[in-house]
Parts: sequence; C-alpha cells; structure tokens
Amino acid sequence: MSTKNGKQSANSETINHIKGNPRIFTCVVLVLAILYFLLPIWWLIVASTKTNSGLFFGSHGSLWFDDKFNFFENIKQLTTYQDGIYWRWIANSFLYALVGGFGATAIAVMAGYGFSKFRFRGKNFYFNIVLGALMIPSTALVIPTFLLMSNIGMTNTIWAVLLPSLLNPMGVYLMRIYCAQSLPDEMIEAARVDGAGELRTFFQVSLPIMTPAITTVFLLSVVGAWNNFFLPQVVLSNPKLFPITVGLTQWQMKSQAGAASEQVWNLVTSGAFISIIPMVLAFLFLQRYWVGGLTAGSVKS
Repeated sequence: MSTKNGKQSANSETINHIKGNPRIFTCVVLVLAILYFLLPIWWLIVASTKTNSGLFFGSHGSLWFDDKFNFFENIKQLTTYQDGIYWRWIANSFLYALVGGFGATAIAVMAGYGFSKFRFRGKNFYFNIVLGALMIPSTALVIPTFLLMSNIGMTNTIWAVLLPSLLNPMGVYLMRIYCAQSLPDEMIEAARVDGAGELRTFFQVSLPIMTPAITTVFLLSVVGAWNNFFLPQVVLSNPKLFPITVGLTQWQMKSQAGAASEQVWNLVTSGAFISIIPMVLAFLFLQRYWVGGLTAGSVKS
C-alpha cells in the first residue's frame, strides 16, 4: 500500500513539474502533435512499399517495411491496371485543382478588393451574405448543386465540378481583410489623381501588393479542389472524369467487396501516397508567401 502511494506521489510530482515548467509542457504537446500528424503519413509511406499480403501479414507490423520492397512494382502495376486510368485520374485532379483554384482566386481577389475599396449601395448586406456562406458546410450544398446541374444538363461533365469550385467565400473574406489592412486608400487615391484608371490602378498598383494574400487564397483553393470528394462522387458517373479521390475510393470499395472480387489494396495505398506529393511540394515551395499572407496586417503599427 505504501509502495503504491509512493508511486502515485512520484507521478503527481512529475506531472506538477511538467505543468510548472511551460517550456517542458510546450515541448511535450508539440511532440504529441507531431506524432499525431506524422504517424498516418509514415504509415502511408510504409504501406505504399508493400504487396497485398505484406499489408495484412507483413513480418514487421504495419508501421515498418516488409521484407519485400514492392514500391516500384506497385508503380508499374498502377501504370498498367485498367489501361493506366490512375494517371488519367491524376490529370483530372490537376485540371480541377488548377483551373478551379485559379478561377476561385481571381473571383475572390476582385470581390475582396471591391468590398474593401469601393462604396456602393448594399455593400454591407452583400458582404454579410458572403459571411453567411462561410457558415454553410460545403457538403450541404452538394445535392442542390446536383439538381441545378441536372436541370441545365451539365451532370457527368467537367463543368459540374469546375463551376461550383469557383465560389470561395473564405477567399473573398481573406482578400477583403488583407486589402483593408495592407492597401492604403491614400495610395489608390494618388494613382487616380495621377490619371490612372480603375483597371490600371488595380493591376499595376494594388495587385503587386496583394501577392502574398493571392498566393494564400490560391493555395487554399487548390488544396480544397484537390481534396474535393463528395461533389465529384455525386455529379460524375464516367470513370474517365473522376478525380483521384473518387477513383481511389472506387478501388477501395472494389477491394472490400469480398474474396470473389479483385484485391488491389497495394494500388490504393501506393496511389494515395503519390497523390499527396503534389500538395506537399506546393506547401513547401509556397510556404513563404502563404505564411506572409496569413500574418500580414495582424500587427497594426
């Protein structure tokens, strides 16, 4: 009994010591957060190198590599399976993400700039509608979007995915906040006094200053379009139009169908690993502009 009480006392002292030292407590929380976010990625990296049997009966467990390194064989099988439709899905994802991201960013930049620098009737009312749109989950709009696309005959086309992705209320909100904090009205007035029209003022004076925020909105739009799943799942039925998220889900459902169905778990894991590489590279190369865009205007001088 005394030994048990002694251990409890020692544990309580350790916990109190950690809580009493903010630096240690912060480090512990950071380490736990790093493990929480990196562990699934590590599992995916390891799983992408295994065969079907290695995924379930591997000799070193699910978090370590199997004896047989099968990554390059999985890539080769991805290229040949169903006539290489995986790479068609990757190309579709690039199309939806880049075109949709560019269009959503362009609309958000112009709308945010207009809300911030122009006065017009109903300005606050329209902006409140944008803020209200932020509160609506995108999944709740999928069925109405499907009915709208069905009425105009656009289901099972790339436009059924691209057109809804052009609307980005969060991007409009971020651009308005950024323009209000980092784009002085005096500078725009000076350009107008010098004879510059509204388009020239926007493209030659305002747009270069808005570059960090534009990069941020573009990156968020691209990631959102790349990870979009529910909308393409509902509005598309042609496998050749699927993005990578829907295509891999089809393979996963096929593998879960039972022993009578073909098992392609190794293609699901290796395909999922390859699909995250473009987003990781985008974050690494655009991180400087992205962080700058998020923090600009946060400190008022």
